[in-house]
Amino acid sequence: MKKLLQISLALATAFGAFAAQAQDAKAGEKKVAMCIGCHGIVGYQASFPEIHKVPMIAGQNAKYIVSALQAYAKGDRKHPTMRGIAGSLSEQDMNDVAAFYEQQAKLPAVADGIPAAPAHVAELLTKGACVSCHGANFSKPIDPSYPKLAGQHADYLTVALKSYKTEHNASVGRSNGVMAGQVKQFSNAELKAIAAYISTLPTELATVPQGKFR
Repeated sequence: MKKLLQISLALATAFGAFAAQAQDAKAGEKKVAMCIGCHGIVGYQASFPEIHKVPMIAGQNAKYIVSALQAYAKGDRKHPTMRGIAGSLSEQDMNDVAAFYEQQAKLPAVADGIPAAPAHVAELLTKGACVSCHGANFSKPIDPSYPKLAGQHADYLTVALKSYKTEHNASVGRSNGVMAGQVKQFSNAELKAIAAYISTLPTELATVPQGKFR
């Protein structure tokens, strides 16, 4: 556990290297045209690599959004559409877009206490040491370069978790040593159970409807 926390904090420090870059939410609002076609439609579903709801990103940590976009641009996260979009963004664009989405939902912070997980899921969460990075309520990660997970769509979480297990695939997968090590302990059915529980928790995330013509 101690070693995992040390690795996690080291990664958080690395992901936080962009913190000096100024963020401008107002400027970001003018740069999200490529985002709203998926992330601005409530219930919108993607079909790659399987059908799932696209993640809610309004209210997500800006530092995490930037780190995710950087990973897509570099190919550390393999997703053809997201790589094309992220690759078209400058570092300033990423920071501005992230700042916009962080403040877009304007939902109140969730309380520390959360509903208890079913016994079998609680065992899985303990085995994976999930709260050591994502926080006891899954909305307060140890560093904002990690995502808020509480209330996120279960099908998206399942796809994301499975992607860390995928290797030697040119189009699918995510490179992250810590997450890969954690999820490979579990079957896909167990990952689905974890995702289903986390999706029921009080959330600070939302999809805010946006029209293409504003």
